[in-house]
Amino acid sequence: MFVWSKLSASKWMDAWEERFTGNPNVAIEIIKGGKSVRVQVYCEKEKEAKAIAEQFGGSIRPLAKDWHKAEVPLPRPIKVRDAFLVTGESRPKELAKIRAEYSDREVISIPPEMAFGTGDHATTSTCLRMLVDVARERKGTEWTVADLGTGTGLLAIAARKLGSGPAFACDFDPFAVKITADNLERNGVDGVEVKEQDVLKWKPRKKGYDVVLANIFSTVLIQAWPVIARSIAPGGDLIVSGILASQAWDVFTAAASNGIGFTKVVRKGKWVTARGGRMIDLEGKV
Repeated sequence: MFVWSKLSASKWMDAWEERFTGNPNVAIEIIKGGKSVRVQVYCEKEKEAKAIAEQFGGSIRPLAKDWHKAEVPLPRPIKVRDAFLVTGESRPKELAKIRAEYSDREVISIPPEMAFGTGDHATTSTCLRMLVDVARERKGTEWTVADLGTGTGLLAIAARKLGSGPAFACDFDPFAVKITADNLERNGVDGVEVKEQDVLKWKPRKKGYDVVLANIFSTVLIQAWPVIARSIAPGGDLIVSGILASQAWDVFTAAASNGIGFTKVVRKGKWVTARGGRMIDLEGKV
């Protein structure tokens, strides 16, 4: 394994995120003080890292076999509505202190690792806020969840803590599946089926899911709309993100051609998150 890295001014962070859209092995660390960021891309082969360096400069170094055990800087804690505090802390004593300090919130521990979805990115945090809203509207009912492209399992964990019924979570990356399983155990959450699955080849259950979450990059979303449309139960809610604003029109146009519409769209920086469902179910809501 090799890692390419480069220091950059923090004002270019969105540009780096856009440049590496779709690459699950990218990590962007905000340097203390907030004026700079360190962009890193983990590569299996040296030639992959060299190709990035030829284009953007930066440096390359080999990684030790146990590189994944190295300490990763903790992301800042994220407050979600008045419901959650998402923290990267995983040490029991420190977690106990955080839970005591924020006793009025559910504390979710998602330590930073090489899987997307620690809550600090605009796409994940906005998905969480919309999920809290959906859960409160469904309070007192039994609702099922599908978390497509689960990453760290954060959205599935939040759904269960918000009172959902059985949940399904999948990711094409086997490492993300392992991390999700670890995070479910770490946060004392059960009732989630976790599966290594390419969403484009997924066959959702016939009755669908009441809430479908898809924090997936635009290019994949456009291809996945036919599958996602079949996964939404009658009257179901859909929350999607991972959409660059520059690609939102193409994403929403493709969704509409598959009978999916949106009632709420939120833009954070260059990223867009949307809530909607099947058009036939939205007619009375629009």
